[in-house]
Order: sequence, then C-alpha cells, then structure tokens
Amino acid sequence: MSVATRRPREFTGRRMLAVFIAFFGVVIGVNVLMATLANTTWTGLVVEDTYVASQQFNKKAEQGRAQAALGWRSQLVISGGDIRYSLADGSGKPVALHGVKVMFRHPAYEKEDKLVILASGVGQEFAARHQPKDGVWIVEVDADAGLSEPYREVRRLIIAHGEIQ
Repeated sequence: MSVATRRPREFTGRRMLAVFIAFFGVVIGVNVLMATLANTTWTGLVVEDTYVASQQFNKKAEQGRAQAALGWRSQLVISGGDIRYSLADGSGKPVALHGVKVMFRHPAYEKEDKLVILASGVGQEFAARHQPKDGVWIVEVDADAGLSEPYREVRRLIIAHGEIQ
C-alpha cells in the first residue's frame, strides 16, 4: 500500500497579485457603474430653494383646504393614447373650464417629464393625444376654472398597457 504524497500548493507572489487585481477590479468596477447610474438618472433636485419652499408651505396648505371645501370631483382618463380631463361640482354638474395643463413627472428622473396642454373637447371635457410610458408617474393637473388660483391636483398613478391601473 503506497501513500500518494501530494505536494502542497504554494501561495506565490503572482497569486497574491491576481487576488489584489481581482478584488480592486471589482471594487472600482462597481464604483464606476454606480457613479454612471447616479449621473444619468435622478438629478436629486427636489426644489430650487428649500428656504423659499418652506415659506410657501402654509400658503399652499391653505389653498389646498379651500379647494377641498369646494367639493369638486375630477375625472382623469388615460386610454388609447388619449388624455381626457373633466371637473364636476358637488352636485355632479360640470364646472366650466378655460384651460387645462397636465404635467407628467417621473418620480425617479426628469428626462421623461412632459407638459401636455389639453384642448377643449366635448362639453366641459378637455383632451389631448399623449401616451406616457408604462410605469409610475406623478401627474400634476392645473385647471383654470375662473378661480383666483388654478384648481390643482396631484396624483401618483401607475400606467400599464397605456391605461391607469
């Protein structure tokens, strides 16, 4: 019976160099990838001036409460490449609108943000052709209803297959 003797493998300088190159190559590669993704997506800009935004908060909150007290209900439809918007008062009667702007904002980056100005359609409904990509969107609607400030609403929507889910 012979015992096979196996020589232990030596850990040489070349192997140490290969380990170092592999380790730091992965670290540097991941850093470059993350920096590239960070630079090409969200800008990080939420507001231009945080101090001014904080000063306007109470005014915007008061406007929101006054708008909610109106009891108006809106209808936003995105279907088949069309956007339609209408507004009704508390009793269900259409509210006369003079103009409607819809801003589609992507929550993660600004490259696909799009302002769509709706045109007067049937009755008091405003419409335009626009097909936002599928995904999550923040939709800001400014409707001129003859008030001192535009009737404003902000919704977070999920669009799939060209329609609101």
